Amino acid sequence: MGTLHYGASNDAIHIDDRALAHLKIVIATKLRRQESFTLSWRHPDGDPVGRSTIWIHPSIPLRFTFEEPEASELNSKWIEALMHSANSTGGIALIDEVLDTPDV
Repeated sequence: MGTLHYGASNDAIHIDDRALAHLKIVIATKLRRQESFTLSWRHPDGDPVGRSTIWIHPSIPLRFTFEEPEASELNSKWIEALMHSANSTGGIALIDEVLDTPDV
């Protein structure tokens, strides 16, 4: 389980390592462009039931911590879906991984 540390808060945001690796790409891209947005997610098992949203802004400190020492292989379809939501008025909604399924 990875952790997103945001701002001066001591509250860690727990996100699966694989999902966090994909979020990191999208968030870094948006912040590099000096774009602010929201990030919303459902609380993982073990955390209080519910969902949260935070405002991501380039001036607020941000750190990604991964449990696994090796980087995950990235799924471009998932990154594309997350980037699409990041560019919407609702901001990034952490969705389940988008799998590249063969056409039947």
